[in-house]
Amino acid sequence: MPGKGKGGGKGGKGYGKVGAKRHNKKAMRETIMGITKPAIRRLARRGGVKRISALIYDEARNVLKCFLENVIRDSVTYTEHSKRKTVTALDVVYALKRQGRTIYGFGG
Repeated sequence: MPGKGKGGGKGGKGYGKVGAKRHNKKAMRETIMGITKPAIRRLARRGGVKRISALIYDEARNVLKCFLENVIRDSVTYTEHSKRKTVTALDVVYALKRQGRTIYGFGG
């Protein structure tokens, strides 16, 4: 039956792969700046910090970015090894365990 599924093809309302495209000509801002100053401040408060230097915010973003790059790299390695295209929670759990940061509550 033509027009069914993700392919789009001719006929039907197959907006499958076509509808999701975005043509953004604007220069994309650094996504790391989405970690806002108040968010970093809240994390510091949870850690017991009373007063925060202005230079901490950029440093915290750099450390977070580095940490996430390492975890995601290992997670994607686990995903590729098992010949999947979807990164699962277990991939992240195993990646964290490999780096010595065991996390509980997500299986494995």
